[in-house]
Amino acid sequence: MGTLYHCPTRSADPRDYFRRWELSMETPLSPLDFARRARRLYPDRIGVVDGECRYTYREFFERCDRWSAALQKLGVDVGDRVASISPNTHPHLESFYAVPQIGAIVVPINYRLTADDFAYILKHSGTSLVCVHAQYLDVVDSIRDQIPGVRCFVAFSGSKPGWLDYETLLTSAEPQFVAAEICETSTIAINYTSGTTANPKGVMVTHRNTALNIMGHLMHTHITSADRYLWVLPMFHANGWTFVWTMTAVGGRHVCLSKADPQLIFETLVREEITLLCAAPTILIGIANVPEELRQKAPRGIRVFTAGAPPAAATIERIEGELGWEIRHVYGLTEVSPIVTISEPRPEHAQLDLRARAMIKARQGVEYLGNAEVRVVDDDGREVPQDGRTMGEIIIRGNAVMAGYYNDPEATAKAIRNGWFHSGDAAVVHPDGYIEIRDRWKDVIISGGENISSIEVEGVLLRHPDVQESAVVGVPDEKWGETPLAFVVRKSGASATENDLKAFCREHLAHFKVPHGFTFVTELPKTATGKIQKYVLRGGKPNLAVQ
Repeated sequence: MGTLYHCPTRSADPRDYFRRWELSMETPLSPLDFARRARRLYPDRIGVVDGECRYTYREFFERCDRWSAALQKLGVDVGDRVASISPNTHPHLESFYAVPQIGAIVVPINYRLTADDFAYILKHSGTSLVCVHAQYLDVVDSIRDQIPGVRCFVAFSGSKPGWLDYETLLTSAEPQFVAAEICETSTIAINYTSGTTANPKGVMVTHRNTALNIMGHLMHTHITSADRYLWVLPMFHANGWTFVWTMTAVGGRHVCLSKADPQLIFETLVREEITLLCAAPTILIGIANVPEELRQKAPRGIRVFTAGAPPAAATIERIEGELGWEIRHVYGLTEVSPIVTISEPRPEHAQLDLRARAMIKARQGVEYLGNAEVRVVDDDGREVPQDGRTMGEIIIRGNAVMAGYYNDPEATAKAIRNGWFHSGDAAVVHPDGYIEIRDRWKDVIISGGENISSIEVEGVLLRHPDVQESAVVGVPDEKWGETPLAFVVRKSGASATENDLKAFCREHLAHFKVPHGFTFVTELPKTATGKIQKYVLRGGKPNLAVQ
């Protein structure tokens, strides 16, 4: 399962973060080493922007150090868990530095969960101190009797009886603390999965996991100190795909955004001269469909990392063709820290037209350097042929794989078998070695003995000019076993009918893949990170507003 912390000794010097071996010059891999470098090289650069707040890296790290000192005064020790429930704000970002540099562990929680979910995660993780944004103070107050292990409640913002004030704690603390000696195999964060079919599982991510993931980002995508990163992706989601540390590593600028509203995104892109952001495909769909007056103001050349679900080639085509942005499609899971592949551009791709390039970029691509080995295997563990047709499961081993699920050895043993993490993603491998996900294994529709990829059908529907979003699930059928059912969100003012979409699908798909039914809805159920909740759609009568 892995352990939370390996190094019991501590140093009195707050700059001595790293264990020194008597006969070796090795130092542990950790994002905190990137912070050490940033302190030295970029002290006077603006590092963090949050509304009217603008902090240089010197000011930002002083705040982090003050929070570290305050945490120790509050009794937080090595290996303790410090949870946060917050949108993308600068106090939330500060926790990703202040907590681990004293040897404690960050537990960033999805703020869109229910009160019962909060109670489960805080209790299961053994959290001793929780930091909460003003919007969620009441809901956490309502579960206090369920989380007796939480000793301190800190309000990142807002005020309420029984809560300590974050800014007051920082002001009253000196920026000196007792630094922990970091081991690279120690846990830096526990990231809880969405728990759509069972209780959330706590993924133990190590200092080494995250450091190598960050280096993978930097090797493959050429992020520099000139970049200005917009926080569209929630920081709680796998530590913001490690961008909470990646941008600091190069002295780039973090621009916090507390709500992923398309209009707010575009306003901030212009005002802050953004060059880079991460977003799930569903967010990209919203961006692609903003009003024309916003689209005309959008800066060109913005680089976008997308992951979390396979993006449709049609969405990539629109973003790149109409906005002039560059999509960088990466793939991973929380359990692999979280990115292991990238749809890496090759010189020969530049000769292709926009649609053909978009089709390639929609694939999950090839391994990140130095991060993990990725294979697609059949039921017997043999690699599938590189024919672009034969499906297998993606399995992963190497530096990216988690230490295990916290306090859940059974789930860990089920996920990591024979030295490989089993992803549950069904994929093919193309002749050029690029992996392409066809579905989650549980979402593959088996109709009359034929496998149907819901992602393929959704991609075709998204090419229809009246379709804004789509989701396809399998439903029971007496004759075929299962048949595809499509849920569709039409664009504003669009009037496509079921017959129109069925005819369109027949032009672009084998007939057995064409949905037998279409349900028009105003929105699709999604997780906080933008993944469509297909288990809700399969439930028979989802509570959705019908168009």
